Amino acid sequence: TFTHNPTDLEVNPKMTHAPISPAILYFGSLVVLISTTNPDSTPNLAPLSSSFFLGHHCMLGLDASSQSTLNLLRTKQCVLNLPSEHMGSAINALALTTGTPAVPVSKISRGYQHVKDKFAAARLNPLPSEVVSPPRVKECPVHMEAQLVAVHEMMGDVEGRRGAVLGVELRVLRVWVEDGLRVEGSENRISSDKWRPMIMSFQDVYGLGVGRKVVSRLAGVEEEKYRGLTVGDAVGKGTSGEDILKEEMLEGIER
Repeated sequence: TFTHNPTDLEVNPKMTHAPISPAILYFGSLVVLISTTNPDSTPNLAPLSSSFFLGHHCMLGLDASSQSTLNLLRTKQCVLNLPSEHMGSAINALALTTGTPAVPVSKISRGYQHVKDKFAAARLNPLPSEVVSPPRVKECPVHMEAQLVAVHEMMGDVEGRRGAVLGVELRVLRVWVEDGLRVEGSENRISSDKWRPMIMSFQDVYGLGVGRKVVSRLAGVEEEKYRGLTVGDAVGKGTSGEDILKEEMLEGIER
């Protein structure tokens, strides 16, 4: 039951604000390990933290010169592997590596080095995918096989920077989850209490901590009501043929 606590809205009387100019605006998002296929058919693996999901589609922010981006644009396929909050050592092992043989000057200045076998470097194991070529990461609790839908050249309003960063839209074709993450008795619903993602805030990684901060009113909406934009997308054991109006989905995301 949702209860309103007025103290949640109390403003610290000593709070002040100042205009600043941060170099990055990573206020907090999922860490994703994206696996792609190199031109020689070997896998590439890289962490990223610019992503969001709507329905069974995903938007990524990618460096246009990275090997992951070049592979994705060429093959139009990837796997989005979501590490748990306990996989920090693997993320650190990949954090300053690149699959690009000729390391760009900008990355050299930040300490990047070329690594060919990213799976070995992170001590991770590949699993075969079913509908795309790049492998999944066994140790990650969630895998999403995906295909490229569209590419947007970002920063077109800044002279000399157009296309340096790409906004990439993906369609998720198949979702895999560790069995223990599912809500008991449900085939398709993931328990938010069991799923512990890794979050990047600026350049540090965090877990979600323990427990829910509040009882969410939105959590009372049956998840299947959001299937209006996802029926026929990701392949799995999901309910098929449900006629849920698109308006119901939009009502949920336009709040």
